[in-house]
Formats: sequence, C-alpha cells, structure tokens
Amino acid sequence: MPGNNYNGNSSVLTSRIERLLRERELREQRKNNKSSNSRDANGSEPFDLEPRLREGDNNFVEQYLEGASAARDKWEKPDSGLFTQRLLVVANRLPVSAVRRGEESWSLEVSGGGLVSALLGVKEVEAKWIGWAGVNVPDEPGQRALTKALAEKRCIPVFLDEEIVHQYYNGYCNNILWPLFHYLGLPQEDRLATTRSFQSQFAAYKKANQMFADVVNEHYEEGDVVWCHDYHLMFLPKCLKDHNKNMKVGWFLHTPFPSSEIHRTLPSRSELLRAVLAADLVGFHTYDYARHFVSACTRILGLEGTPEGVEDNGRLTRVAAFPIGIDSDRFIHALQAPQVQEHIKELKERFSGRKVMLGVDRLDMIKGIPQKILAFEKFLEENQYWHDKVVLLQIAVPTRTDVPEYQKLTSQVHEIVGRINGRFGTLTTVPIHHLDRSLDFQALCALYAVTDIALVTSLRDGMNLVSYEFVACQDDKRGVLILSEFAGAAQSLGAGAILVNPWNITEVAASIGQALNMSPEEREKRHLLNFSHVTTHTAQEWAETFVSELNDTVVEAQQKIRQIPPLLPVEEATERYLQSSNRLLILGFNATLTEPLDSPERRGGDQIREMDLKLHPDLKEPLTRICSDPKTTVVVLSGSDRGVLDENFGEYDMWLAAENGMFLRSTRGDWMTTMPEHSNLEWFDSVKHVFEYFTERTPRSHFELRETSLVWNYKYADAEFGRLQARDMLQHLWTGPISNASVDVVQGSRSVEVRAVGVTKGVTIVRILGEIVHSKSISAPIDYVLCVGHSLGKDEDIYTFFEPELPSDNIGIPRTKLSDSTKSCRDRKSGRSGSKSSQKHGNRHNENKRNSNSNSSNNNGNSNGNSERRSSPSPDKITWNVLDLKGDNYFSCAVGRKRTNARYLLPTSDDVVCFLRDLARAS
Repeated sequence: MPGNNYNGNSSVLTSRIERLLRERELREQRKNNKSSNSRDANGSEPFDLEPRLREGDNNFVEQYLEGASAARDKWEKPDSGLFTQRLLVVANRLPVSAVRRGEESWSLEVSGGGLVSALLGVKEVEAKWIGWAGVNVPDEPGQRALTKALAEKRCIPVFLDEEIVHQYYNGYCNNILWPLFHYLGLPQEDRLATTRSFQSQFAAYKKANQMFADVVNEHYEEGDVVWCHDYHLMFLPKCLKDHNKNMKVGWFLHTPFPSSEIHRTLPSRSELLRAVLAADLVGFHTYDYARHFVSACTRILGLEGTPEGVEDNGRLTRVAAFPIGIDSDRFIHALQAPQVQEHIKELKERFSGRKVMLGVDRLDMIKGIPQKILAFEKFLEENQYWHDKVVLLQIAVPTRTDVPEYQKLTSQVHEIVGRINGRFGTLTTVPIHHLDRSLDFQALCALYAVTDIALVTSLRDGMNLVSYEFVACQDDKRGVLILSEFAGAAQSLGAGAILVNPWNITEVAASIGQALNMSPEEREKRHLLNFSHVTTHTAQEWAETFVSELNDTVVEAQQKIRQIPPLLPVEEATERYLQSSNRLLILGFNATLTEPLDSPERRGGDQIREMDLKLHPDLKEPLTRICSDPKTTVVVLSGSDRGVLDENFGEYDMWLAAENGMFLRSTRGDWMTTMPEHSNLEWFDSVKHVFEYFTERTPRSHFELRETSLVWNYKYADAEFGRLQARDMLQHLWTGPISNASVDVVQGSRSVEVRAVGVTKGVTIVRILGEIVHSKSISAPIDYVLCVGHSLGKDEDIYTFFEPELPSDNIGIPRTKLSDSTKSCRDRKSGRSGSKSSQKHGNRHNENKRNSNSNSSNNNGNSNGNSERRSSPSPDKITWNVLDLKGDNYFSCAVGRKRTNARYLLPTSDDVVCFLRDLARAS
C-alpha cells in the first residue's frame, strides 16, 4: 500500500513545498519594497509610516476592525483590496473586552494581542472572531445590544451563563486540562470537590463547545475556513464536522501537548483525541508537541501514525508544527517613538554602571520565577565582584489572584526577594527590583532595549514570546538571551540563546556568569542568528502559512475521499437479492461476523476475547434462515484455522474455507485440502522459532499457529516498540528462514503473516468454486454474488475477482496478478466469446466438465472414513457456465476498511449483522 501511494504523496509534498517557497519569495519582495519605500531621498521617514506602531497602542487594530466591518458587505479590505476567503477564528475569548454602561449600552475595548496582530497580516482573508465576551449577559435586550456593538468590530459573541463558565472554564479548562498539559498532573479529589465533580465539568465542557459550534454553524457560509484555538475548544472540531462534514476545520494548540504517558491519565483521554482528529489540520508550536499528539493517538486509540499525521480507516488528519512569532516590526518601529526614547534615557540613567537582567512573566507556577531568583542568589554568592554591578528586574504580572495556589506562590516569591535584597542589598542599591504589575507597551519596549541579559526560566511553556520581543528590541544593545529548554521558543531560538535546565540552579547561575562575561563578538553572532529568525518568522507568516496549509490539506483530502467507496446500498442489495434465483454469499469471519470488541484503549480483557473468536450472538437466527434457503449458497472464507470455523459454524448448512481457502468442506462433509500438490512447507518450523523468539521479546504480542501459515500479532503491544520489533523480525526472516523459500510475507496494520507463495483469497476462490460446482451444490447459474469481509490488502483480490473488468483507477491497494486460468474464467463470464481463442477455451471447458463428472463418483467413493482429502478439480478444469453475473447484481463490501478494492463499505460488524437480518427477513 505505501508503494502505491508513494508517487502521489511525493508529488503532493513537492507541490506544497514549491508553493510555500513561492509565497516566501513574494513576502520577501513585499517586505523589501516596504523597506525601500519607508524613507525618502533625504533618509527621513515619510509622515504616514505606521504611526500606530510608534505610538504602541491599539488604534490601528480598532481602525482595521471597524474599516473591515464597514466594507464586509462588498467583500472589500480596508486597504481597498478584495477578500477571496472568509476566516472564522474561534477562541474562548474575543479580542474585545466589554463593559456594560446601561440596559442596551456597551463600551468596548480592543486588545491587540498576538493572535489579533497575526491575523491582520493574512492576505486576501476576511477574519471574523467568534468567542465569549467575558461577561454574563442573561437578558435578551443586553445580548442584542452587545451583538450589534461587537458586529462593528467583526466579532460574534457566544453567550455563556455563570454556571457554564464556572464548570467549563474555571473547572475543566483551568483545573483539569491546563495543569495536565503543563505536566502538573490531575487535581486530587479534595480540589475537585470545590468545583463539583469531574463528570459534571466534562459535561459542561462538551456543552460549551457545542454552544460555540452552534454560533459557528449559524454564521458559516460555504467556502469559509474555521480555525479553532486552544485547549478550551478541543471538542469543537467534532461538533462542527458532525453538522457539516465538508466544513474546512483547523485546530491549533497554544500550550504544550504532554507525552502520551501523561495524557493517558485523563479519564476523557479518548473522547478528546477523537474530537480533535475530526479537524482537517491540527497544529502545534513545536515538533515535540506534534509528536506527543501522534504518539497519544497511536498508543491510546490504536490508530496509525504517519509522517503526515494520524490515519484512521483511510482518513488522514494532518498534524504539523507551526511555530508562532510576533509582529517584530511593531517593536522595532516602537523604539523610534519619542515616548519610548524618553523611557530608555531614564532607565539608562537609573541603572548607570550596572548590568541589567530582565524577567517578564505571568506570576504562574510554570514560569519558574522562584527558580530564576534562587539561581540569581547562587550567582551572587559565588561572584562577590558583581554584587553592586548587576540588577535583576522581575516583572511578575498577577494572574488568578483568587486561587490559593497562586496566592501561595506570590508569598513565596516575595519572601525569596526580600531575603536576597536583605542579604546582598545596601542602603542605596538592591539586587532585585520586583514588580507585581504589568507595564504598558512603551515602557516594556524601553525596558527590553536597555536589558543586557533576558532570563526566561519557564518550567514548561507552549512558546514564550517574551524571548522574541526581547530579541526584536535588541538590535542596538546586542544583549544575551538565557532561555529554558522547556519553552517552545528553545527550538526556534536555541542557536543564539544559552539554553538551560531551570531546575538546575547551578547551571542557570553559571549561565548568568557566562552571559555577563561574553565577548562582544560572540554576543553579535548570537544576536544576529536570533534576530534573523524573529524578523522572518513573524506572527503574520505563521497565520498565513496555517491557513494556506489548511486549504491545501482539504483539497488533498477531497482527492482521497473520491477514491473511498460509498456505503453499501442496503435496500438495493436486498431488492436484487430477492429478484435473483441463485445466490452466492462469501463472508469473512474476523471483524465481519465476530462480536465487536470494546474500544482499543481498554486493553485489559480485549486481547483474550480477540484471541478467542466468537460468532456475533445476534447472527444465529439470520444465518440459519439464509443457509436454509435452497436458492442461496453461503461460503465463510477466513484466515482462521479449521477448528475455529468448526466451532462457530458447524451447525449451519454452508461451506467453510479455512486458512484463506487452503482447506474446504461443506458442513455436511469432511475437510479437504485445496493446496497445490507440490506445496513445500519446509520453512514452517524455522519461521515458528523466529515467531516464538519475538513473542517472548515483545510483551502482549502473540502468534497464531496454523497448518499452512503463521501470524504474529502485536496489536496490544506498545505501538512504537511493536513496529520496531516487526521491522527486526522481517530482517531476521529475510536473511534466514525464508531467504530461499517460496513464501509470501503479508504485513497487516499490526501483524506479520508468513504463508505459502501465491495463497490469496482471490486465487483460492477459483478452487473453492470448482469444488462447490463439482459437488453439485450449485445446479443453476449464479446471478447474485455478495462478498463481505475485512481482508488484508493482499487478499483483497477476492473483491476484484468477480468484477467483469478491473476498474481503471487504482484505489491504493495492489491487485494480485491472476493466473492464466483465472483470466480465462473472467473472459468467459464477461461474455467475450467472439474470437477463435474464446471458442477454443469453451470446447476445452466442456470437455473438462465431462471429465470432472466422471471423476466425482470415484472421489466420493473413496472419501468415506477420511477426515481430509484433496480437492478433485484443478483450477483450470472448472466449468464457469454456472456464472451468469451482471454488474448490478455484484456487491463487494469491505468492513471497517476505507482503502479497499471493494465496491462498498460497512463500518462495523454490527452493520453486517443488520444487513444479514434484512436479507433473512426478506427471504
């Protein structure tokens, strides 16, 4: 299968890369043009050079939103261009804060956050924001007035009541998901009791996500792109796709995604993963987070991880890393503003003669503020020279001040700062200046500009854009960045920064000394590396890349979906079943007629049940009725051994074909073998030893010993370890036991099978039908064939065997090359009998029919008392006059496999049961 898709995938990848390179060149040209036009002949800036960036306020954001809103009916951009696509940005909070002034009066304040500025740079896209306004509005007049006011800002509100906010936002989002995603673990039961139970919080989380989805569906227009953001809305992609499967949906996580071992502790782990997988494109800040997500889907859901993403029954959810950036031009230009220059002058005078170290963080457990301050204390202990020559400015923005854990953290930080200042401070200077408040944009830019060392010691951080902002403001100072390796930014700025483990206080203290004593040449090199990255990988480029990738992903998915067969038309299949006079039903067993197992992540008892295959309990009556119909011949064709089929189907009047057709019997007769007379199984024992060896080495793997094949299954083993073991096993097999043997190695999704060469269901069906005809079980031409199963790719030739002609388009699974005898059989049933060659075949088959009839009495006479005999007719001695099959009366159906050669699909064995019930009732 991978071989068939390689060329297609590589060409798609090549075209995507070429497009991204072209877009990057265009962006560079726009940037260069912008730079060349930004100064006049005298070198001074023109009057209208982005004044809002020098002012550092949100006026431009507000003007842009209002201008776009006024032009939205004409699909015009505020700069008089044209939009080509609408983008619905769905986040928990709108980029607008609302304050109620009266019953129908609201004042709005636009917040120019990173996401807002990023989306302003997306070309040819009209962005609308959907989210919660942060206020409770229980009355309809207030909701109408707020909706009208927000519409002028291109914002659409989702109204959440206080109880939902308490359970969904304060409860599940902040007490469950946020700590888990930052490796802080799940809360203990006593904490859960303060915000009700986990179950009620999760129910509120799903309800809130559905409320967001209802608003999106109300405003969605065909062709829109829906971009969902962050852990608050993990259920939203599923809600949207359930309503409209053709909707373009992307989801991006702004926090870390934990390793699968952390995520699997979450009780709702599977539901959340499957809900996110409903999106077309899933994005993360770093490759590590993307890898953790794919690993969680593989280990917890049992799905297939690929380099492109996660595959589930032929549907691919693309997973990729999209590192966010900042609006670097905003910071660079802001430094030229008179107000910022005045701030810079004041700060230089205030800290003259001292090196300035800076930390800017939310006062949060994950930011590592205590670790940072303790490392600074250790540095001062070991370096007396620097006591009065360095100062640490720590800006700690308060957050969640009503939560006891945050109150405790605040007290801890204050205590440490007080101790250090009391120990190393003097009457005129203190080593640490600590502020429990935020700074305005101009003051922050000035502080960045005068800083010698920026210290980012996050214990776990999705990205941390403070490091980007510092670099953008350092083109003159060339300061040094000390960056935690646990921040997402470390993967982007690691080349120029000093990376540290914030838990290692000694290492961080040594890094402070390294930064303070670094030569100007090294500081220059490090800064240029980081500055180049920050100014090219901007927030605007991040948003533009994600949206274009989402559009490409949807187009590629649509091309693949066209190749996925439709669901089985049950009514049509039943109607044609009734109209036919002689039917042949070929049914698989495993995953087709078996009782469905529980979800893959509940792996305690499933493995035992899977190893002990049992017929679906609801099939007994339908199978009995169908098999008792004289117009119907039923064949169960399975890879299982004879004992399994005897145990499950011995009471029915049907034909059983075990081990992919190597053994055959009517339930009224004895087993016979259809193997070629010269089959060689000398390889069997040596392969068995290899399988035993790897079963011992791979926990929860097992192998099935059959008479003509062996199957090693690692479905319940660790997914990654199982794949490594399977790869190692194949190397052992090809270099040893089967190097010169006539065998086929068939790889399933999580299994390896070794069988005699040329043994497939499509090949053995020739011998099976020949024996059935020979035994006179079929006395009239077959005019209806139903073939249902869950076959490996190599065995899917059984679906194409009954086709008059192979379809011209290859769906993605290689078709087995049929023998000459099989081809001639298909030529006859296709009605191609006009040539001399066809007439010659016809005469030969008539002669063979007479020979086989004369031989049947001898074989029947010798079979009594024998448990097994060899099938009488050889494949090229079968009369095909019994097949009178028209295309409309052939129904091939794959169960649970979307990449298939079958004409139709059925999702599960339960659907097979329902269909067979319909046939039984109808007959």
